[in-house]
Amino acid sequence: MRIGIVTKPGLTEARDTLEALERWLAARAMDAVWSVEAAALLPAGGRTARPRAEVARGADLVVVLGGDGTLLAVADLVGQAGLDVPILGVNFGSLGFLTEIRREEIYLALDAVLAGTAAYDERMMLRASTRRAGAEAASCLVLNDVVFTRVALSRMIDLAVTVGDQFVTSVRADGLIVASPTGSTAYNLAAGGPIVHPAMQALVLTPIAPHTLSHRPVVIAADRDVRVRPGPANADAAVYVTFDGQRGFEIAEGDEVIIGRAPRPIRLVRAAARSYFEVLREKLGWGQR
Repeated sequence: MRIGIVTKPGLTEARDTLEALERWLAARAMDAVWSVEAAALLPAGGRTARPRAEVARGADLVVVLGGDGTLLAVADLVGQAGLDVPILGVNFGSLGFLTEIRREEIYLALDAVLAGTAAYDERMMLRASTRRAGAEAASCLVLNDVVFTRVALSRMIDLAVTVGDQFVTSVRADGLIVASPTGSTAYNLAAGGPIVHPAMQALVLTPIAPHTLSHRPVVIAADRDVRVRPGPANADAAVYVTFDGQRGFEIAEGDEVIIGRAPRPIRLVRAAARSYFEVLREKLGWGQR
């Protein structure tokens, strides 16, 4: 088995874990491919280091050390490459809804993967296509969300939202979140949207600080695309769209972003000791006074 290892750039606190992981893999004569950022944290040596975008190619498993943002970046790269490579996220961040494996659990999780007894979550990804002047200008895959926001100091933005072939509404707000079930515990949750179990095939539409208070989050089936277009009232309010918080660009009237379920889900190694609801209780402090 070949293992890819990716870290958040400059994650010096992971150095001891990386060194121990390298010894663990060498003791089992397993191949390892290190991201450039991970290799930079280790002593100089004869290890294989590649850019992050290439680590998953030829790998049977990718181990990600960092926070949810690092895992999102890797998941997007794996999805964009069309690879069926599971990801094991080890939490070095502050919250860790996605990187749910604790540092002390890493070898238990790896042993389970090697033994074929590991549990996996299949998480729906979203495909976002931006059309401009009748042609596709950009396309990407995201695990969490596509977010439409105003830029600094701009006014409230106007967005026309269509689901399938049915017009839904024009949203005047600070922004709009189109989230997957996985992304429902990210920006969507902070904006007052619902938590959706990751096994659901659904999309969540959540306005950010809407001008009309009756505009509420809506959960829809994932079998129809969501189309979002900047409205005509945006002359003094630039609209910016971001994808998983990793990249983005400005869009204008006449542009259209089409968001739907991607053809292939991503697989995440599940923490064997905890269910999804246990993770929610732990991360959100449910039941605590």
